[in-house]
Amino acid sequence: MKMQKKIIKELKTKSIIYPFEEIENCIKFIQNFLLNNKNINALIVGISGGKDSTLVGKLCKKAIKRTKNKNFKLIALRLPYGKQLDEEYCKMALNFINPDIIININIKNSVISSKQSLENAGIKISNYLLGNEKSRERMKVQYTIAGKYNGIVVGTSNASELATGFFTKYGDGGCDISPISHLNTRQVKNLLKYMNCPKKLYSKIPTADLEDDKPGLPDETALGIKYKNIDDFLEGKIIDKKIANKIEYLFIKTKHKRKLPIKCIEN
Repeated sequence: MKMQKKIIKELKTKSIIYPFEEIENCIKFIQNFLLNNKNINALIVGISGGKDSTLVGKLCKKAIKRTKNKNFKLIALRLPYGKQLDEEYCKMALNFINPDIIININIKNSVISSKQSLENAGIKISNYLLGNEKSRERMKVQYTIAGKYNGIVVGTSNASELATGFFTKYGDGGCDISPISHLNTRQVKNLLKYMNCPKKLYSKIPTADLEDDKPGLPDETALGIKYKNIDDFLEGKIIDKKIANKIEYLFIKTKHKRKLPIKCIEN
């Protein structure tokens, strides 16, 4: 219980949320960031077709509208690797979000080129490492677009992913602001339902879909833990001790992913 409370405190998760209030808080957070940073003109969000990026995209769109500044733009990036299995969900998400600009860039050639360069140097790349290459290539593209449009990259990681380290360091974990990092997967789904998101979208089984030899692999299979259990843990509920121990182990093991680089002067 002591470790559970520590994790909850660090991630600032809540046992209960009220959808309207939570949506307002997230929108105000994004809106205030835009208004308080005069050199920012755009919000960059990578849209995967999953719940997290759909929610973040919609929150960003609403925040921009609240500013009443027509110069602010929401730029949605579609960054498939070859042909994406869940392309239908991506299109559905974009229709729901209604971004100002949509940019489609297929990252496959870039990733394959990087893989070949590494292998030419004698470094064999596993499917797992190739998955990280994909994630980092997507983030690289997002920051290039952000530079082009004087924008910032908006993160889409939720608390359940952060608690277990289920994200790529300097890949999907890299961003400038993170509006939903305190929400677990259940809460993300509830906010989407409240915002009248299509049921097919908020009911979609989460998958990172990064490994070529395991296309569409569900997150829960990769983690070996049900999101229901992670969410219960982050809401302060008592869960099976073995599962709690595994969550705590993953949290400790992936601590480095949630921290900025350690500076010499801080050591």
